[in-house]
Amino acid sequence: MTNLAQYIEFMQSARWLLTVSLVLFQSTVCKRIMEKLGQADMVHAERQVVCISQDSFYRELSPQEKIRAEKGMFNFDHPDAFNNDLILQTLKDILAGNKCEIPVYDYVTNSRVDNQLITIYPADVVLLEGILVFYFPEIRELFHMKLFVDTDSDTRLARRVPRDIKNRGRDLDQVLNQYMNFVKPAFEEFCSPTKKYADVIIPRGADNTVGIDLIVHHIRDLLHRSGTSKCSVRSSRCSSSCSGTLSR
Repeated sequence: MTNLAQYIEFMQSARWLLTVSLVLFQSTVCKRIMEKLGQADMVHAERQVVCISQDSFYRELSPQEKIRAEKGMFNFDHPDAFNNDLILQTLKDILAGNKCEIPVYDYVTNSRVDNQLITIYPADVVLLEGILVFYFPEIRELFHMKLFVDTDSDTRLARRVPRDIKNRGRDLDQVLNQYMNFVKPAFEEFCSPTKKYADVIIPRGADNTVGIDLIVHHIRDLLHRSGTSKCSVRSSRCSSSCSGTLSR
């Protein structure tokens, strides 16, 4: 930047990608961030904060893989389970200020919902939540800030069991087998090592209200410095972008 006017112009046009890598229930953390920023109840097209889940980018399974998935024998926590080219292109479109559309994923059928897409409007800050967003260098390098929100293994399993049984059509044996055969090993091999890429590590997940408040404060500061393209910043409103690593 050669002068103050150019710097101000840059800051006012900037879009920020903040990643929050969460071991479990990252959607809860992002939901609380959105609520504290006053964004959760806003019309999508007017939001300064956009929240995107990496789960939306699970790739389509082959017929053989679908059979394995129905039996709980497909590894959804492996890097190859995602359409990473689509994630990368979507993030680039967002940074360019373009409107884009992303798939809607159905955990019960292990597939994308036909003829249904989520429209993502240009926003000042983007939250990308998912299980392996720090794993892929090309994707990782797009983020302006990376947060790893950690949770101990006992808590992860205790929360996973009722979630998968209630919301994803699994039975107890299937959940436990999938956890021991895929989720836990994948966490140790692919997720945990990416903690080294985090700018900030926040323990205790959604229970860490102090950590969440710090994220919200940082996002408010970004919005204040960059200005707002959709609405004015108030003490109770701001936007953020966050990406996470939630075990599926």
